[in-house]
Amino acid sequence: MKTSEEWKPFMVMIAIDFSSTIVNILLKKVLEEGMDHLVFITYRLSISTIFLVPISYFWERNGRPRLTFRILCYLFFSAIVGASVTQYFFLLGIQYTSATFACAFVNMVPVITFIMALPFGLETLNIKCNSGKAKILGTLVCVGGALLLTLYKGKPLFDVSHYESAAASTGVRSAMKQRSSPPTRIIEKWTIGVIALILGTLFWSSWFILQSTIGKLYPCRYSSTAIMTLFGAIQSAILALSTGRDLSMWIPNGRIQILTVLYSGMVGSGLCYVGMSWCVKKRGPVFTAAFSPLVQIMSAMIDIPVLHEQLHLGSVLGSMLVMVGLYILLWGKSKDNQNRVTNLVEEGGNKEQVPPPQTTRHVAITCDTRSN
Repeated sequence: MKTSEEWKPFMVMIAIDFSSTIVNILLKKVLEEGMDHLVFITYRLSISTIFLVPISYFWERNGRPRLTFRILCYLFFSAIVGASVTQYFFLLGIQYTSATFACAFVNMVPVITFIMALPFGLETLNIKCNSGKAKILGTLVCVGGALLLTLYKGKPLFDVSHYESAAASTGVRSAMKQRSSPPTRIIEKWTIGVIALILGTLFWSSWFILQSTIGKLYPCRYSSTAIMTLFGAIQSAILALSTGRDLSMWIPNGRIQILTVLYSGMVGSGLCYVGMSWCVKKRGPVFTAAFSPLVQIMSAMIDIPVLHEQLHLGSVLGSMLVMVGLYILLWGKSKDNQNRVTNLVEEGGNKEQVPPPQTTRHVAITCDTRSN
């Protein structure tokens, strides 16, 4: 029984990564069909809110604190940097690059979060310890991998020319349009996608910093997530209505778009967040974040044979550096936590040994007092 309990977090995280991979693949297909980014985000966050409201009501109804205006302001800003705008940037990056390329930037989130947490005192860094050196080395390797991933595309590793006739016969308009576009237009789209992924990574990392404050003010994670997704849905709807004049874009076309919206809302923004919260509670954030590279690996395994995505040398080398740097950073952080626990145990042992000397000292003072 103990063995099955120990393996549960591993199995849950593998299921979450596989679900996130399916979300990324479906997103790219839906965006290629012409579905608007903001419309998709609005539907996804709305479904996530509907899904999380009953869970938060039954799970946290007894211990939910009072919801103040200050907490609502934090949650509203959290929706901007963590839901509506961030998802738009990531979706734009997936559309203009690839799911595998986007996942590599997602792997940068723990590193960027670590760097942003240092000035706020949320993370410590001791250069003299091995854990501190590992954090610095992992950060530098991860940033170097991201630069290589961005600045160097490299030669293609697979020949997908024999899929062109099949794509033409099946009517894949987006792929043919991309191949018929001039090289400058392809480069422009790739650049826009990279910039969008960078902004999305920065916004998503800042959301973790903001969440540390929200967690102290309003510790009910299901209720806070439901409120955040509600604000995000409203924000996305306002942006979509202000930028899009055609109301027909709000009507999903085909079963794939409907299933993608439902799956992304209930699983991608619902069950996955609940599962990750459970894993963080059981094994901590370092354990949960360590499974992030699996999403990229699974995406590549599906992208190449199924969707016939082209894989370039720069993406492989950069992704490998990002994953290596991430694991070095996570190893340093886990080592730091172990040292902190060891120090607390040693301090607790020293405190247990303190009373005898204090008693002896107290007796000495009492004797001196009596002699006076």
